[in-house]
Amino acid sequence: MSNTETFDQPEVGVIDGIDLVAKVILFNDDVHSFDEVIEQLIKAINCTYERAESLAFEVHNKGKACVYDGDLNECLRVSAILEEIALHTQIEY
Repeated sequence: MSNTETFDQPEVGVIDGIDLVAKVILFNDDVHSFDEVIEQLIKAINCTYERAESLAFEVHNKGKACVYDGDLNECLRVSAILEEIALHTQIEY
């Protein structure tokens, strides 16, 4: 086997041509203000202020909330945007 041999890597989020549905969980913290979380949610999931505010209150009251669900690649994008300001997220399948 040579060092230049390559292997086909499966596309992230796709197994045998089937898209994986995933969800982004956002966790509560004592660091960020409601306004910061709302602003970042709007940026990440392109929602209304009212929807972002509702999600922020759910995270605050329950300790965590599913803020987005969809294909894995989009969940990774959403999670990365939320984590730009050090929000804690997790992607679940």
